[in-house]
Amino acid sequence: MQRDRVIVRTSVIGILANVFLAGFKAVIGALSGSIAVILDAVNNLSDALSSVITIIGTKLAGKKPDKKHPYGYGRIEYISAVLISVIVLYAGVTSLIESIKKIIHPELPDYSPVALIIIAVAVVVKIVLGRYVKGVGEKVNSDSLIASGKDAVLDSVISASTLAAAAIYLLWHVSLEAWLGAIISLVIIKSGLEMLSDSLSDILGERADSGVARSVKAAITSFPEVHGAYDLILHSYGPDTLVGSVHIEVSDTTTADRLDQLERDIAQKVMLETGVILTGISVYSMNTKDDAAARIQEDVRRTVMVHDHVLQMHGFYLDEAAKEIRFDVIIDFAAPDRAGEYRGIVSEIEKKYPGYTVVASLDVDASE
Repeated sequence: MQRDRVIVRTSVIGILANVFLAGFKAVIGALSGSIAVILDAVNNLSDALSSVITIIGTKLAGKKPDKKHPYGYGRIEYISAVLISVIVLYAGVTSLIESIKKIIHPELPDYSPVALIIIAVAVVVKIVLGRYVKGVGEKVNSDSLIASGKDAVLDSVISASTLAAAAIYLLWHVSLEAWLGAIISLVIIKSGLEMLSDSLSDILGERADSGVARSVKAAITSFPEVHGAYDLILHSYGPDTLVGSVHIEVSDTTTADRLDQLERDIAQKVMLETGVILTGISVYSMNTKDDAAARIQEDVRRTVMVHDHVLQMHGFYLDEAAKEIRFDVIIDFAAPDRAGEYRGIVSEIEKKYPGYTVVASLDVDASE
């Protein structure tokens, strides 16, 4: 795949750049006795390892679907992003420990002009590398590359701080090495925690991207027979694989054979236009045979929508033969008592229409 090749190529560039920088910084740090420079070198090595994990994760995620994993192995990329976050966290914690040791038992650094020039070059290299890797990651939708790019940009700040500490020492003979190392470590730990939080959120399952949801619903409602698209649920099986289900609202006169063809056409169009695989298309029937249904529907809608936390009512159908009023309601997650508000709505409709059974479903606000 073109995407996989781009990710691997970008990761290889990251590995070479980080190993090169780590080697130079390690030598400079050892010769000058600078804990901040040595920690910066270790951080570069962790970045190189992150790129290796990205390559391995991309290769594994590219495996073809099989009987055990019918939707492929794309979620491995989320796991590799978690591993990268853990590496960043580990680097931050170990760096903090070493910095605290240096604070307790301080050592004066000994900088050379060559060392300062190399650190300055490293700042520029990491800024360029970070922006490049993050940009490629956003372009190909790779969480691992985005995480690596953010980490590289952070590294440039760390290197710049090291350079500032060296300048302060040379000008005023005040050593901030150990304290700077501690601050750098805390920044690394914070970054690692944020990256880990983002990766775990992907694994847990996030709300469908609003842009994708709108595109899917636009494709569905482009068919004249479809009067609405609701309850869209999307499951991610990797950055490039979205599988979902949806309810469509159609006239109660639509025949079974037309529904069958319509669902097939919808699934094909959504796949071609958005890349989303619709594995389930369910149906809401819309009253067209009973004139009283429209009046009752509007009355029920007013009663339901007056509630502060109600986001939407849909799927209304009046079944006169069975004496049933059916509809779905979406209540905001911010509501103090969603279940209580739902029961209150049902109770109000039952009081308004005592001769009918109210069959209402409490839907989840899963997409736009």
